[in-house]
This record gives sequence, structure tokens and C-alpha cells, in this order.
Amino acid sequence: MIRKAGYLGVGVVLGAAAAATAPQALMFISPAAYAAAADTYRQLNLFGDVFDKIRNDYVEKPDEAKMIEAAINGMLSSLDPHSSYMDAKAFRDMQVQTKGEFGGLGIEVTQEDGVLKVVTPIDDTPAAKAGVLSGDIIVAIDDTPTQGLTLDQAVEKMRGSINSAVRLKVIRGPKKEAKDFTIVRDLIHVQSVRSKVEDGDIGYIRITQFTEQTEEGLKAAMDKLHSEIPADKFKGYILDLRNNPGGLLDQSIDVVNSFIDRGEIVSTRGRTPDETQRFDAKAGGDLSGGKPLVVLINGGSASASEIVSGALQDHKRATLIGTRSFGKGSVQTIMPLGENGALRLTTARYYTPSGRSIQAKGIEPDIKVLEDVPDDLKGKDDMKGEASLKGHLVNGAEDTTASQAYVPPDEKNDKQLLAAIDLLHGVKHPEPAVKADAAPVKSDPPSAPATSPAPTDPATPAKPN
Repeated sequence: MIRKAGYLGVGVVLGAAAAATAPQALMFISPAAYAAAADTYRQLNLFGDVFDKIRNDYVEKPDEAKMIEAAINGMLSSLDPHSSYMDAKAFRDMQVQTKGEFGGLGIEVTQEDGVLKVVTPIDDTPAAKAGVLSGDIIVAIDDTPTQGLTLDQAVEKMRGSINSAVRLKVIRGPKKEAKDFTIVRDLIHVQSVRSKVEDGDIGYIRITQFTEQTEEGLKAAMDKLHSEIPADKFKGYILDLRNNPGGLLDQSIDVVNSFIDRGEIVSTRGRTPDETQRFDAKAGGDLSGGKPLVVLINGGSASASEIVSGALQDHKRATLIGTRSFGKGSVQTIMPLGENGALRLTTARYYTPSGRSIQAKGIEPDIKVLEDVPDDLKGKDDMKGEASLKGHLVNGAEDTTASQAYVPPDEKNDKQLLAAIDLLHGVKHPEPAVKADAAPVKSDPPSAPATSPAPTDPATPAKPN
């Protein structure tokens, strides 16, 4: 703590010195740039003055390290909902999560205006088995109100030793129905990819989130399906991305490459043109044998899920069925800060192969199919997307309406899945309820490797715990 305070003091002194010498250093730049830079130095001095007054005059001795961390978090949260600071422990936790294994309840949560909200419970975890639903508002953890907690603090409280219990109080739906859950913590090993044979001739693949295990899991699932379904009977694939909150950019690129052999998959564009990157499919990457493909999406499908569904839709490689996706079209780069943790900073927007930005808009399915929601869940299953988040990156006309995120637990009642099966079996359906606005995509030879040059996180509107 002293070391940090000492560094801050140096920073304040340097800031003051820089402000004093700013006229000489800035005399050769334009008047507008000079004024902006000079104002920045004044604001840095203001921060130092406020910090010193709090440290010297506050009624109780403040925790200076916590003050600095709060200032950093405040600066980042003013940018957009997805930029944040991770201390050393939070950074380690994030690295564990992307590996696909961690301790906790198995809930993806986000924070909106200080309110802790469930994005989705992860399949086959304690939270999912207890009945926690997408859209639930968590108001207390072990009788401690969540109001005033940061997202990291709330997640930390929900974690603990395996076989220990945690109490959650949630509010559900527009009527704000209160519910209490007592959930026993477990080792959350997220099996990123699951597969099975549907109707004897369709390969069903579900990706729950994009972790470091996803590419290998998908390849193993496709190999297994090929061994279980005779080639002459194989009707096609169903790729289920519903309530998949996203994950790693490179894994989403690999998933798309498993179904196409060439052409652009996604591009990312930063503040300046020279920051634009294009990620193309690698020749020979297609593992699907050209079989027909249906992708299922809904209001809980976010970012990396949207990269996959948008690319496959633009390439006319898949038919999308379900409801509009979440609409998170930005990329977060993880910037390690040595022993001090890491910065999660929004550094780019991503675009589908046809040049679409889905930021705050989402991906519209080719065929819109709504599920039959039980009466006790009506109005509680809808997911408000990126456009409803305070401080989100603006993207022209936006859709702030909620999108359905309910998936029936019994697949016999899953209208979206049944529609996908019928489509692959050639059963005629009405004309698509929504026409995709994707433009045709030119399929060019690969010009860039389908890998990410730096650790990036395009798809986390939520945090798993």
C-alpha cells in the first residue's frame, strides 16, 4: 500500500511538473490540441488534489489502495459496460474461467446500473438445477445486499469451497416476484461442447460458451457424429448457440472455419484504419463435408456466438432459427499489468463478412420461432440486449426491445429445435418471419491466419461464477 501511494505521489509530482512545462512542450502543436492537452494536465492535478484532501481530512483513515482501484474502475466504467480493471486475483480467476473449469454456482451474471442480473445459468450446474433463470435479478447473497457491490465483489461472494452452501435472493419478472435459493457450490467444469444424434440422421451440437476447449471439443463431436450416422443418411447439423454468452475470439473463428473453407470470417476495426484486422478461413478447415447446417440463436446468444452466426449467415452457409441475439459487437483486449492484474479494455468493434456491425442491434434469424413459455414464466424469460446497457457503444438506430431467451427443458416442447429438424428433413415451413439483411459475401482465398494476435474477449457481457 505504501509503495502504491509512493508511486502516486511521484505521478502527481510529475503531473504538476509536466503541467508547468506544458507550454514549452506543446508550443509547436495546434491551438486546439494544445488546449486539450493542457486541460488534461489540469485534470490530473485535480485528481491529485482530491486524493490528498481525502487522505488527510477524511473522518477515518482511508484505504489508499482501495481508493486508487475505485478511481481506476470509475474511469473505465465511464467508457462502456465491458471495460474494467481486474486486480491480480480477478485476473487469475478470469484465466481459470477461459480454461473452462472453476469453482462456484455456474451462473453467468452482468451488472446494469448497479443491479446484478443473471444472463444465463450454465447447463448442468448447481444454479441451473436449482431453477435460476435468465433475467433473474440477484438482490442478496447470504443476506448481504448486492446493491453497492461491484461485479467482481458479487462474483467473489458467490464463490467458495466445494460443498458449501450459498443463499441467493432473486427478483423475477415484471411483477418482481421474490424467490429464495439455497445452492450448494460445486466444481464447475464447463463442457463447452455437447453432441448427440437427433432422429437418427441429424448431428446436434451445443456450444455453451467459447473456452480454450471449444475447438477440440467441436472436432471431437463432429468426428463422433460421423462415426454414428452413416454418410448416406446424414441430413445435416444443428448448431445450438442459444444462451451462449460468448468467450474467446479465436475459438469463434475456429468454429466458423469448421463449416467453411475460405472467405472472411470476421473483421475488427479500432479507432484508426491501421488497426483494422481481417480473419479469414484456412483452406482445409471445413470438417462438415458440406452438409446442411441450421444455427439456433436467441436473446442470450452474445458476441462470439454472434460472430459465428453472423459469419455463417453472411456466407449463406447456414439457416438461422430462433429470436434476435444480444447485440454485443465489441472486442475487449486483456492487457496484463504485471503483478497488479490486468485491464479489460474495449479496443475494437467487430463486423460480419458483409460489413455488418451488430453492436446494439443483434443478429436477426432467417426464421423467427418463438417458444411457448409457461404461464408462470411469461414476461420473465425475455432478455434485454446490449442496447439497454447504460453507456453502451452507440450504433445508429437501435432495438431496445427484449428478445426471448427461453429454452424448454423438454426438447419435445422445443419449437426452435423441432423447426430445425423439420427443415433438415425437408418439411416445408412458412416463409421466413425475418429476412436477413446480409449481403452476399465474396469468398476469397485466405489472406490472414484465423488466429487472434493478442488475448481478446469479444463475448463477455457476463461473468461466470
